[in-house]
Amino acid sequence: MACADEIAFGFDTFIHPPSTGPLPPLHLCWIVASACFIISSVTGNVSQVDKIWSIIPWVYCIMCVNDDRTLLMAVVTTIWGIRLSYNFSRRGGYTWPFWAGEEDYRWPLLRSGTLPGFEILAKPLPWMLFNLIFISFYQNLLLLLIASPAIVANVAAATNCANEINVLDFAAAGSIIFFVLMETFADDQQFHFQTEKYRRKAAKETLTGEFKDGFKQSGMFSFVRKPNYFFEQSIWVAFYLFSVSATGNWLNWSMIGFLLLLALFQGSGKMTEDITIAKYPKYKEYQKRVGLYNPFISLFNDGHKKE
Repeated sequence: MACADEIAFGFDTFIHPPSTGPLPPLHLCWIVASACFIISSVTGNVSQVDKIWSIIPWVYCIMCVNDDRTLLMAVVTTIWGIRLSYNFSRRGGYTWPFWAGEEDYRWPLLRSGTLPGFEILAKPLPWMLFNLIFISFYQNLLLLLIASPAIVANVAAATNCANEINVLDFAAAGSIIFFVLMETFADDQQFHFQTEKYRRKAAKETLTGEFKDGFKQSGMFSFVRKPNYFFEQSIWVAFYLFSVSATGNWLNWSMIGFLLLLALFQGSGKMTEDITIAKYPKYKEYQKRVGLYNPFISLFNDGHKKE
């Protein structure tokens, strides 16, 4: 249908969706990004976006609720957000005052200029610009973009162009719940491994196996090096299917969100791995056996089992 094509390819609806209340999501995004920059600059803790990473996407989705489909989208993203917020909280991410708490270990390394290729960030002005452009504004824009299939579905419903809720919507919702469960299992395995590793170190016990190597390699981590990252990306690819169902178009502008998220995870995954290799020399052997996000590398790799 013509109006659905307009929605699918009309990026202007991202700026002024007709049915999201007096405060459009993009305007809220700029307000939140500005607050993150100001707070991080004053406190020196640039993990302010990390604190809202699991919250603001479902806020955008709730703002977009105007039919059964957008309500379902809000429900599944809220489930995702509650679960991820819990995991962030138990690692010390939320404290009082709210601007304190754990700072992602990668930010101090970037700020120190010790990572190859990022030496310039040790200077105050480049670091301030990096915080302004990438950490505060780009990441907040990305959080809006990954939730933007809800804007597409909202506009489709508001203009009477939306398809009826159908099997693709329920397939998307079911996939998201499954991926959330798998991400939960992966995060739990990593959390319990790290807790036990540091308990043994504190008790001065002899470290053996993967505790001696220093990093998790068993369970879900024997198939993918970063299963939690893999399932997080999968969640937002599945979320895009809601916009496909709403418009009947397999391609629409909201795919920008999950594509940018995949790109971000490629970069952050590599950075994390470089840091891990510097700490744990045996990690290079693990990389040869197990794929970063691709489980087929480990399934068909003769060296899957640790020698």
